[in-house]
Amino acid sequence: MEPTHHPVTDEALQRLIAQPSFTSQVLTRTADHLDLDPTKPMSEWAGGIAMQAAVDLVLADLPQAVQDEVDVRLARHTPDTTGITRGEAALRLRAAARDLG
Repeated sequence: MEPTHHPVTDEALQRLIAQPSFTSQVLTRTADHLDLDPTKPMSEWAGGIAMQAAVDLVLADLPQAVQDEVDVRLARHTPDTTGITRGEAALRLRAAARDLG
């Protein structure tokens, strides 16, 4: 009898499962962008530009339904970053990404 699993498929599935969630990836990429100038004050504009760049990078090839779900999760899990530096904001975003897995 032939095995019910296929090693190539199983390996691909395991790699997919091991990846951080798309929301976590967006938060991490946003943090990476903010860390380019960590001592500057965080602003709504800087956060928006960094987040949009991350969304474009991570979600560009995904279906709209997935992008919409990530937007909902980002709204729920993005920490408050007002009144701090971009470097501190990056730390908070990475912590939120780790919590999401």
